[in-house]
Amino acid sequence: MNIVGLSAFYHESSCCLLRDGKLLHAASEERFTRVKHDPRLPAEAFRWCLEAAGLGITDLDAIAYYESPRDKLSRQLWAGWRRGHSTDTGWLDPTTPERAVRERLGFDGKFLSFPHHLSHAASAFYFSGFPEAAVLTVDGVGEWSTMTYGTGLGHQLEIFEEVAFPHSLGLLYSTLTAFLGFKVNDGEYKVMGLAPYGKPRFVDQICTLVAMGQGGQIRLNLEYFDFVAGPLMFRPAMSDLFGTPPRRPGSKLEPIHHDLARSLQLVVEEILLEKATYLQQQSGASKLCMAGGVALNCVANGRLRREGPFDDLFIQPAAGDSGGCLGAAALAHLDLTGARIDDQPQRHALLGPAYPPTNIAGLIAATGLPAENYRNREPELLANTAQRLADGEIVGWFHGAMEHGPRALGARSILADPRTAEQRERLNRLIKKRENFRPFAPSVLASQAREHFELEQASPFMLETCQVVSDLDLPAVTHVDRSARPQTVDPETHPRYAALLAAFQALTGCPVLLNTSFNVAGEPIVCSPIDALFTFARAGLDALVLEDYLLTRDMLPDNWPQLLRNWDRAATDPFATDSFAADRRAISEALYTFV
Repeated sequence: MNIVGLSAFYHESSCCLLRDGKLLHAASEERFTRVKHDPRLPAEAFRWCLEAAGLGITDLDAIAYYESPRDKLSRQLWAGWRRGHSTDTGWLDPTTPERAVRERLGFDGKFLSFPHHLSHAASAFYFSGFPEAAVLTVDGVGEWSTMTYGTGLGHQLEIFEEVAFPHSLGLLYSTLTAFLGFKVNDGEYKVMGLAPYGKPRFVDQICTLVAMGQGGQIRLNLEYFDFVAGPLMFRPAMSDLFGTPPRRPGSKLEPIHHDLARSLQLVVEEILLEKATYLQQQSGASKLCMAGGVALNCVANGRLRREGPFDDLFIQPAAGDSGGCLGAAALAHLDLTGARIDDQPQRHALLGPAYPPTNIAGLIAATGLPAENYRNREPELLANTAQRLADGEIVGWFHGAMEHGPRALGARSILADPRTAEQRERLNRLIKKRENFRPFAPSVLASQAREHFELEQASPFMLETCQVVSDLDLPAVTHVDRSARPQTVDPETHPRYAALLAAFQALTGCPVLLNTSFNVAGEPIVCSPIDALFTFARAGLDALVLEDYLLTRDMLPDNWPQLLRNWDRAATDPFATDSFAADRRAISEALYTFV
């Protein structure tokens, strides 16, 4: 049985393919179109999933959609029109997702849709491998739900309580993200990274914004929020509450901004801890599954692991809307077969496109770029790369199937030596072109993780923070509060990446590398080899490992960017242009994207 799951028309549109209950492929549309957070129908991702599985569209038994369009429309109509909306009323048609699947993808088979938060819950529980668990989903908003509490037992998944819009922990965080001058739906992780620089002196004011309710409930004080129908996320009363105006995007960050971020982060952590305790009491479960955008708050996740009432925790690595397609597909499999999908835990996120050696060789030949070929000489490639990293070079690393979800996990990564602070500064300033307060994450051999990080369990998806306890000085991956967000690397799931870490350790005595996503600011993580070459050109990397090939900046001809122009999507695709991206930014920078 072949089932495609889709999430679309909001942000992070994605597609996945289940075959006989096993997850074969998953990818986000942005990786193909190069439009960050692309909300459009994931036609490219859909096409790739079918091609990768060797399927035609008639081989599909069903397409599953990750939310209920009619219920979503009811909430949108309740919220009313917002200034800046297009006069096009096409979005008022709840049949749009199914019609798009029929007309644009050409599918005339069974189309199923499931509630947004049920899809989130399924993406966590059914991929956890747990036979029984409590399930918590938290995000901005789905149709009406913003937070749900549920239980999973065998193939059964039940949601027994929800928090309803407009009361939302995710929207609280997004509103303060906007107040702090960052983009909503994108800059929340910046607030989390900024928080350790501040003091929690605004906790009382944050608690004025959000109150605990009975059971699993929370309530926002709507006197301070304007996201329901206004032009901004917040009202002027919020400035009065904090004694400061909203920060202008791009302006200098002052101590008060650090303190607001710290206070917000602390309050959200405390709420999640209290509601997790409530969920455990109601469910009696010893394990917790989580999904939804707020489940990507790795600092809160670390506290839930250490201080929460559960013995074990699984967070869907694609916890945001990109993972909704997984849950929808799993629910469709249950509907059609009466059985749960494969009950093995999801051990990796390497579910996207991979490119065979012949593809890479053809690209190198076509561009005429000089490259060292290490085919069938992997130990030499790893030794050369490890030496370059030890010598202070920053290396683009492209190998195997692309990751699904927001984290680069050793397939599409930029790597550096974690032992010098200069590497962090160079990466932030010159290569990633981002704020200097932003931390970088470490990858560490799983067998040695406990020697360097306060971890009691594997952390393959970079979804929890912990304290750095290493005898080594690791300033490039240690945040200001001595925390880090480690990825533990297992040779069984990431053999070449683990071998590189081992080679670096053999050379330096350090089994840790700085690992950040292979992209520059404003762009999605690279997908294809040509994406990697373009980013290599733009980002100022010292070297690029492209599967079995090594390219170094000093060996490239002066005109090498021009050699790539034949593969530049922006030259031929109107949807990859800066104007399209600018139009989307104009809508989304100030507001949470509800429509």
